[in-house]
Amino acid sequence: MTYFVTTQTPASRIATVAGGILILLLFALPFFAGRGTIRDMFFILTMLTLAQFWNLLAGYGGLVSVGQQAFVGAGAYALFALVILGGLDPVLAVPLAGGAALAVAVPTAFFAFRLNGAYFAIGTWVIAEVVRLIVAQWKSLGGGTGTSLPRDATRDMWFVELIEASLGVRSAAARDILAYWISLVLALATIGGIYWLLRTRRGLALAAVRDNVDAARSVGVDAARMKWIVFLTSAFGTGVTGALIYLQKARISPDAAFSVTDWTAYVIFIVVIGGIGTIEGPIIGVLIFFALQSLLADYGSWYLMTLGVLAIIVMLVAPRGLWGLLSEKTGLHLFPIRRRLQGGQLNRSEDTP
Repeated sequence: MTYFVTTQTPASRIATVAGGILILLLFALPFFAGRGTIRDMFFILTMLTLAQFWNLLAGYGGLVSVGQQAFVGAGAYALFALVILGGLDPVLAVPLAGGAALAVAVPTAFFAFRLNGAYFAIGTWVIAEVVRLIVAQWKSLGGGTGTSLPRDATRDMWFVELIEASLGVRSAAARDILAYWISLVLALATIGGIYWLLRTRRGLALAAVRDNVDAARSVGVDAARMKWIVFLTSAFGTGVTGALIYLQKARISPDAAFSVTDWTAYVIFIVVIGGIGTIEGPIIGVLIFFALQSLLADYGSWYLMTLGVLAIIVMLVAPRGLWGLLSEKTGLHLFPIRRRLQGGQLNRSEDTP
């Protein structure tokens, strides 16, 4: 009997084919969808990317941060600094802005890793507030009131003229389409990268650190190194996403860029409601969040109360989130990471006496 180790399941094979078709449709969306739909999809994709990075940090690394807005704001302000002060093209500035988030993440981790549990969460929040106050003193970028990207910088961005000519749209719509395509590539790269990481030995080490640090160390896992890797990776990706979000907005202020509600509370809601510790969970969560926002955003405080009540109900009924409940009942895994030993048919040489 021949045996082999695999992570694939019948459902994951079907999901691979369906996912490929969906990706092609998403790339082709600007050819037949309106500007409003493109903007909605941009919001969904950027929030999904933020949720995946927070899920990597908390769901797989066990580091529950409430200060992710520090990296969103750092990346966003780095974009504006590179464009306004450095004269770079905004498209080029987006990936470079992740370096600013890394610069913030290193001292943040140095202090926050000395804290555990709720103290770690509060510590990251406090550091994020300190970063916001520092950025608010940056007079060349508007100080506390913020600033906007120059019109010529956004008008002359890379690929904008090509999109205008190809799709027959105006400059503003072309910028939205460009931002949407970048967000799609970023979301796909994030999901693919996290899935690849979880299937490697480092993914197993990360899960071991999350479940029991002392036990992980006892089998030779460098827990401190794994924490640094996942924290810096999450910070870099969050910073790049923040830069892309504010490239599309073209207007920034410290209160908006470092908003704990927009960039941390909502992200935590998405991950918790969908299923923490799964790749599928944030995908389900962001769709539910977008639907609720579309239906209830006009109701002010009732909207926030509804989100809170729904999160509490889900945590009581399904502690692992909606996807966790579904996978537990059905055994469905679209992004399987558990290794399974499967047996094949007898080889002829083995069957011969």
